[in-house]
Amino acid sequence: MSITPLMPVYPRCGVRPVRGDHCHLIDEDGTRYLDFASGIAVNLLGHSHEGLIGAIQRQAATLIHVSNLYGSPQGEALAQRLVDKTFADTVFFTNSGAEAVECAIKTARAYHQAAGSENRHELITFTSAFHGRTMATISASNQEKMHKGFMPLLGGFKYVEFDDLEGAKAAIGPDTAGFLVEPIQGEGGIRPASDAFMKGLRTLADENDLMLVLDEVQCGVARTGKLYAYEHYGIEPDILATAKGIGGGFPLGACLATEKAARGMGFGTHGSTYGGNPLAMAAGTAVMDAVANDEFLAEVTEKGERIRTRLEQFIGNYPDLFELVRGKGLMLGLKMKVESRPFFVHLRDNHQLLTVAAGDNTLRVLPPLVIGDAEIEEFFDKLSAGAADYVVPEPA
Repeated sequence: MSITPLMPVYPRCGVRPVRGDHCHLIDEDGTRYLDFASGIAVNLLGHSHEGLIGAIQRQAATLIHVSNLYGSPQGEALAQRLVDKTFADTVFFTNSGAEAVECAIKTARAYHQAAGSENRHELITFTSAFHGRTMATISASNQEKMHKGFMPLLGGFKYVEFDDLEGAKAAIGPDTAGFLVEPIQGEGGIRPASDAFMKGLRTLADENDLMLVLDEVQCGVARTGKLYAYEHYGIEPDILATAKGIGGGFPLGACLATEKAARGMGFGTHGSTYGGNPLAMAAGTAVMDAVANDEFLAEVTEKGERIRTRLEQFIGNYPDLFELVRGKGLMLGLKMKVESRPFFVHLRDNHQLLTVAAGDNTLRVLPPLVIGDAEIEEFFDKLSAGAADYVVPEPA
């Protein structure tokens, strides 16, 4: 058997979208799907947002790429927007979430090693986390399914149970550089960290001169009703990785840091050929124009609470299928009492509703942040029909 032209690393389904229309995807055969997956929390403005499309078109006609050998008016402007809206003092732009997390890892190590603490290289990470698919980011995760075939892993990571503050405290040693954590785990099953856990990590970091590094690749950029999820906890990180929604569908990520945390990141310590190119900056600027304001964030919170309330009522009708609802804003998860992937396939193939399966038997509900009443009603119509005619597969 010959290998396919596209390397066969994805178990691709039969849905083949060729066009987007607001909160829907249209297959090449004309089938219309309600998109409550959003490219896995990427298409936060949907698929036909005039502001985003216009910004990309205008920039593409002007200047696409020049490299980082030159000054970047576009990059400076977007970095300043992020600095003004967050805890950060400085920003490094990347092309993806994994690259943003890689930069965050390097920044945390460089913080200590720039001061002569060469041994302080280890990051404490947490079970069921997902930080990316590069060698460093799979090494930062305890998920064996991502390790298989790529051993040996890179050193410098110690795993602790998620939301276990005492375990995190006990794991601190002479080589510890900091903590790397998702405030709300995405692939792990839409699991928000507790308030006590996040505040406790901030205190431990302060007491031990450690870096608190947040992976907000999925939960950031207005997804939870705050520009970044750390705001829910009343703390600030030292370093933060962001991506997915920040480009609205255009490949873009960033590593944000305080001046103190970035003390080791001087000339020549890091780089990217494409990172921060003018086209990406145009997309990121258009996204910030749309979402980085109190009115938009309040709407995300209101829509999220409305959907959450209805989901909690809905699952009571199907006690054998669903256990609970969790998440914040429009980053919601339906934890199921059965394996979630067959149900996710059923909704997609039989009811044209796109969601995302996740760990802990969870169905991720990640709609575009621009959904309206019509899309919410359509979602519940399709979800109700899908639950009503779902037959739980027999165990293999």
